[in-house]
Amino acid sequence: MSKSLLKLASFAAAGALALAGCAKAPTTTGSSSAAAGSSSAAASNAPAGGFKACMVSDFGGFNDKSFNETSYNGLVKARDELKIETAQLESKAEGEYAGNVAALVDQKCNVIITVGFALAKATEAAAKQSPDTKFAIVDNESFEGVSNAKGLIFNTAEPAFMAGYVAASMTKTGKVGTFGGAKFPTVTIFMDGFAQGVEHYNKAKGKQVQVLGWDRAAQDGQFIGGDNAFDDQAGAKNTTNTLVSQGADIILPVAGPAGLGALAAAKESGGKVNAVWVDTDGYVSAPEYKEVIITSIEKGMDVAVFDAIKAAQDGTFNADPYVGNLANGGVGLAPFHDFDSQVSAETKAELETIKADIIAGKITIDSPVK
Repeated sequence: MSKSLLKLASFAAAGALALAGCAKAPTTTGSSSAAAGSSSAAASNAPAGGFKACMVSDFGGFNDKSFNETSYNGLVKARDELKIETAQLESKAEGEYAGNVAALVDQKCNVIITVGFALAKATEAAAKQSPDTKFAIVDNESFEGVSNAKGLIFNTAEPAFMAGYVAASMTKTGKVGTFGGAKFPTVTIFMDGFAQGVEHYNKAKGKQVQVLGWDRAAQDGQFIGGDNAFDDQAGAKNTTNTLVSQGADIILPVAGPAGLGALAAAKESGGKVNAVWVDTDGYVSAPEYKEVIITSIEKGMDVAVFDAIKAAQDGTFNADPYVGNLANGGVGLAPFHDFDSQVSAETKAELETIKADIIAGKITIDSPVK
């Protein structure tokens, strides 16, 4: 992932309301019962140790079964394994971001993790005002000239490419669909990778599978839109049904918790429509919809968060951005779970080759935000 994605994400943050969904090798990310803090008083857990790590969510909340929850799992792991004190504040609206970050600074947190590029302005301002506090922000670059803040970035185009290839191999209608919550770089990078994976399948197999909802050449497509796009499950369900009415039978929603509306629409289809989830393994985090989730495009946010906290504790923290990719295991494709028998041995072998070729640079994913 190049600086262009990082800079675009930072630019988008200036007008963003929120983004829930758009380290070393992450394991399959599960769902924890996130003990969410309120926006007025931070929930705190203190096993002991004299070191305090804290987190602020975007307004998707810590139980979003996706972006915030996966990041929160990293805080929980740090609390349990590093025996440190933790605290968290769950934002309810964009206007709370700066206040919540400031509140954790006042609590004397040693490191503060902010979840989502929508918190970029608040994070940068707090880092500049509190140089003795360490900061890390999920899905945003490190800030120029700020030595105590670290960006945690993920090249999701790579596993999305693999997901597109799988979807193309499994569609029965010859059409797959995708849509986003809003047109942000951390959303469209999924859609670019997914579309190019379908194109790769078509070229390899002489097929003509269509991608509905995203025009990679025009960099435009289907989005929920609106002030609460990433929390609008009804909007996601309607958007999914529109794509299904156009013939799509596999859907990739890139919309954080709003994407649960897409899973609901797929479930109501009675087996005619299935989906690919994002950020975490949806089969684990949203088990009520596991029968329609073919696979998930995972971001190891929990591992990146844990590593940032550990580095802050042991004195090795620096502002160099972390970029998760297939090579370092920071992103990946989740297991096929109940769909495993429906993915052919041939396709599985081809996916291993594709993964190796992406890592080796033999396959280049052409995305303007990569």
